Amino acid sequence: MKIKSVSLETVVGPSSELPANSLPEIAFAGKSNVGKSSLINVVMQRKHLARTSSSPGKTQTINFYNINSKLYLVDLPGYGYANVPKSEQVKWGRMIERYLYASEQLRAVFLLVDIRHNPSVNDVQMYEWICYMGYQAIIIATKSDKLKRSQITKHISDIRKTLNCDEDTILFPFSAKDKTGLDILYDLMDQVVVNENA
Repeated sequence: MKIKSVSLETVVGPSSELPANSLPEIAFAGKSNVGKSSLINVVMQRKHLARTSSSPGKTQTINFYNINSKLYLVDLPGYGYANVPKSEQVKWGRMIERYLYASEQLRAVFLLVDIRHNPSVNDVQMYEWICYMGYQAIIIATKSDKLKRSQITKHISDIRKTLNCDEDTILFPFSAKDKTGLDILYDLMDQVVVNENA
C-alpha cells in the first residue's frame, strides 16, 4: 500500500456515537505503552499525527484515520494501565467493547503485544474477546528492535503459546524504529481493500 493521503476524520469519546462509515475499517488494539501510536505514525508516514508519549494512557478516545479515501485505520484506547483510575479503565474498556460489537465496517483487528514480554492477562482477554466477536486477530509483536535477531523466533513462539492461538493466526515482529514488519502490515491492509472491492 502506498500512502497518498491521511487525515484524522473522527474522534469518538465515551458518550459519542460511532460514525456511520462506508469504507472498511481496520482496528489497532493494545496495552498502554505497547507502541501503538508509534506504529500508526509509521504506517501513515506522519511523525506526530497519533500522539506518542513515554507515559502510558495517552489515547483515551477512538480515533478514525482516513487512509487514501479507501479505508479507516481505527486507533483504540490502550488498556491495562494501572495508574489510571478504575472508573477510567472501565470506561475505556466499554468503548472498545462497544466498537467491536457495533461497527458494521470493521474487517480486521490487529492486536499489539510487546515482543519482549509474555502477553499479560489483559492481552489474553483482549485476544479471546476479539475471537469471541468473530474476528481473526492478527498479532503484531512490537519493539522487535529491542531484541537480538536470534531471540525473536523464541519470543514469537512464547507469545503464540501464551495467547493459545493456532498456527494459522498471523503473528509477526514489528519495529517502528527500523520498520521491520511494515511491508507485511501494508500487504494485510491492501488485502482488506481488495476483498472489499471483490
